Amino acid sequence: KKIDHVSSDVVTADREAAAVPEELLLPSEEPQAERRQTEAHPSATTPARAVLGELKVSGVTSDSVQLQRSVPKGSFDSFTLQYRDAQGQPQALPIDGRSRSVTVPGLTPSRRYRFHLYGLQGGKRVHHTSNEAVTAAANLDEPPMPPEELQPEDTQPKDPPVKSPSTDAPLARAVLEDLRVSSVTPSSVQLQWSVPRGSFDSFMLQYRDAQGQPQALPIDGESRSVMVPGLSPSRRYRFHLYGLQGGKRTDRVSTDIVTGEPQPEDPKGKDPSTEATPSEAPPARAVLGELKVSSITPNSAQLQWSVPEGPFDSFTLQYRDAQGQPQALPIDGTSRSMTVP
Repeated sequence: KKIDHVSSDVVTADREAAAVPEELLLPSEEPQAERRQTEAHPSATTPARAVLGELKVSGVTSDSVQLQRSVPKGSFDSFTLQYRDAQGQPQALPIDGRSRSVTVPGLTPSRRYRFHLYGLQGGKRVHHTSNEAVTAAANLDEPPMPPEELQPEDTQPKDPPVKSPSTDAPLARAVLEDLRVSSVTPSSVQLQWSVPRGSFDSFMLQYRDAQGQPQALPIDGESRSVMVPGLSPSRRYRFHLYGLQGGKRTDRVSTDIVTGEPQPEDPKGKDPSTEATPSEAPPARAVLGELKVSSITPNSAQLQWSVPEGPFDSFTLQYRDAQGQPQALPIDGTSRSMTVP
């Protein structure tokens, strides 16, 4: 449930003022603009420079790639993964600074992709690494999605051991259980799950939106909850959570929910869904501090915030894009910064 809210206005930088246009940061050669962008002024005190290690491809399917990376020196506030989709349009995926793996969904079968990973400190790109991957041929590892579900239950093998792509040694098989709904609003759902045995590299949550289009949300392997924003009121959704090991889906749980009915806002501006029912003891109220803009480029903004009192389960960042369409970005409850690409 949303219990506090902060806002901030941002004006992105003038594209013509940038040393190199941002869209030129994605060709196969290593970007050059980041060096000029990250040079500190002589009088400024700069943090210890973190170093990105090798970017490795740990798993490939016909529509996704799993990447892993190392940080042998220092730490980054966050990462940004950039690549071009099948139509040649640049895509940017913000990643939490503690994560060491990410699954990139929504790719095209049998296509070569080049991925650029940037490490950010203080809102600036300070290091870069890249790698290439070719997605698998269509229908070799997965059947087509049926109209009512993203993947049928019987297409996920439960018995054969998962093989490591490098050594073919069987991995300890992790188990997913109990995907449940912990809260519902007219436009969002919070889901929780458990992993009673083993561990997953990452998760993938799949569902269909109100227009029937498939959506895929990559989730870090350490997470046990996620907020799904941007849903339609009074609508039934079916969610499929997949656990991934070695780039392969090895277990799945599903659940159905119906989003809440639209509710008028309280005259005082409070969201009625945040009020506890008389029979429930309200949790200690957490407080959001100031939402600050820590850096701006022509096509992104980095935001920072504080939580001076209490913890939040998660955050949702909402804004309208250049076409006026509402966008919602789910954020882990332990994060305190986010780059919006």
